[in-house]
Amino acid sequence: MKWMTQRRLSLRLFLLSLAALVLLGGALVWWLNVRGEGLDIDTQPELKNAALIERGAYLARAGNCMACHSARGGVPYAGGRGIDTPFGTVYASNLTPDPTHGLGNWTARDFWRALHQGRSRDGRLLYPAFPYTNYTQVSREDADALFAFLQSLPPVVQANRPHELSWPFNTQPALAVWRALYFSPDSFQPDLKQSAEWNRGAYLVRGLGHCAACHSARNALGGSSPLDLAGGLIPMQNWYAPSLNAPAEAGVSRWPLADVVALLKTGTSPSGTVQGPMSEVVLHSTQHLADADLRAMAVFLKALPEHTSELAQVPATRTRLSEQGGQLYGQHCAQCHGERGEGVPGAYPALAGNRAVTMASPVNLVQVVLHGGYAPATAGNPRPYGMPPFVMEFNDKEIASVLSHIRGSWGNQAGEVSAVDVNQARARADR
Repeated sequence: MKWMTQRRLSLRLFLLSLAALVLLGGALVWWLNVRGEGLDIDTQPELKNAALIERGAYLARAGNCMACHSARGGVPYAGGRGIDTPFGTVYASNLTPDPTHGLGNWTARDFWRALHQGRSRDGRLLYPAFPYTNYTQVSREDADALFAFLQSLPPVVQANRPHELSWPFNTQPALAVWRALYFSPDSFQPDLKQSAEWNRGAYLVRGLGHCAACHSARNALGGSSPLDLAGGLIPMQNWYAPSLNAPAEAGVSRWPLADVVALLKTGTSPSGTVQGPMSEVVLHSTQHLADADLRAMAVFLKALPEHTSELAQVPATRTRLSEQGGQLYGQHCAQCHGERGEGVPGAYPALAGNRAVTMASPVNLVQVVLHGGYAPATAGNPRPYGMPPFVMEFNDKEIASVLSHIRGSWGNQAGEVSAVDVNQARARADR
């Protein structure tokens, strides 16, 4: 009997210890989710001030807000666009001043809280598909200007669509744990060792531009560093956002400053051309920014410390796969990109020495061949050249052979692409 009593006592102590740990863990998660709240000043901006509204409209362009908060064919900023994530679909909210479904009853402080704390007017935690992990860097003055602009829009009576997330990711406790792990409210702190221009560029890239939302790797729970620009696969889109600090990927430290500005303003420059999701960023956002801000962003990006990215495996010899690809290249590609991958300046990009060709990850190349490659039509480049899709013309093995040929010819020394790589990209696109 004595051993049974001791066993029960031990069990009770274990359960009490476990309960204490759960309570302590819950308290820690709660504290991490409310820290910093209530410390801001409740400013009252003049919401009908024309200059403030104009500034807010510019900032909304810088943040590319309309792209997410507008359903295809819908009213701008009225929400409803679905954003696919590995955990389900998040639907963008109505940002117009409708009092029932939009921001009509919000205050400037409520809006600042959403940007800075990732918390809605009613206290509900917001999902980080809304990139408050980056927007927390936005200044209160800019948040007030953005709010003034949104309040100037015509109100749209459009209900917000409920998110379609799997359990437990559709619960506030799970989101609170995620935030405790991966989010900390912050504010932009100028680096006094750097120039005002560098700091302006850092503020735009890290904050409203939320570049790290794509150009950083995410773990299995969707966590990433909001200041990391080392590249990563964009979830659900199957495009690789290359590293912005690796010269072998998308780093621009060795580019002329004018080429970086041109790329952000027009989508193309003598040093490179944007494709995929970045085309939309240039189309809807960066082409509309002031030259001074584009230059500031370029100064910051050029000053990023260079990191060595993973190198693609160098092929020892040309294989039969790449030899078959050479025949297909001559029949379908050489007329634009040249017999030796030299391209046509201002029209078709060179493939020889092109780092978009030789990156370790071939996923973007597969996407371009499958679905076509198109630079954005911008004011500075209104009629860009494009590449047609070959999704219906080439099978997986043929696409793999063409890309293997390109990645191993004319001085390029990148690893081969397999038919499995192509098949996986095709399957993800069909989901």
